[in-house]
Amino acid sequence: MSKIIKFGEDVEGYNVPVLNEREVRAAAGILFLATFTSLMFILFRGNFIPIKYVISFFLTDFLIRVLISPRFAPTLILARLIVHNQTPEYVGAAQKKFAWVIGIVLAATMFVFFIILNAYSVITGIICLICLIFLFFESVFGICLGCLFYPLFFKEKIQLCPGDVCEVKEKQDIQKTSPGQILTLLVFIACMFLTVYLMNDSFSKKPHALFGDGNTEEIK
Repeated sequence: MSKIIKFGEDVEGYNVPVLNEREVRAAAGILFLATFTSLMFILFRGNFIPIKYVISFFLTDFLIRVLISPRFAPTLILARLIVHNQTPEYVGAAQKKFAWVIGIVLAATMFVFFIILNAYSVITGIICLICLIFLFFESVFGICLGCLFYPLFFKEKIQLCPGDVCEVKEKQDIQKTSPGQILTLLVFIACMFLTVYLMNDSFSKKPHALFGDGNTEEIK
């Protein structure tokens, strides 16, 4: 039974239970896509059915991760199948467990509102946004926002953080950002805002069918 109900896996050369960060990021991407898509149904169609299924699945998946084992969580199994050809990147399991407990709290709150009470409010909107931000940072940047709160509740030293962010080390030259790069970024952002201001009317025109009969009406 201990082999089934266990958080993290034992890997030779590591003195703490670990998880494969590549699988974790892939699973976060899957959940982000599902959550974002269901949010689009709400915003553009007023359809709350998809979000109810996503919340139920989200909560079940995280409960399996924390209470049984990440090895049996559906999204992590699917993620393993997706990234099985990639070299594993091992990270400490303890901080991930703490982050996923936060995920359970958020998902359970959404479950109460949407499934049990069948109601929505500004609270559900904020929680949904928080979940999307957490999943986006995990899947895209490899940054576990929930893990950042781990040291506030546990005093032991964190081991094997993604990207070795727990260790104090000097940046390599390829990681450093020059003033010219910062200036380029700021100029690009300014140009984007200027483009929106100057080109909004032109971009608002509905495109015509290139091979159609030309009867498409333009937006007035």
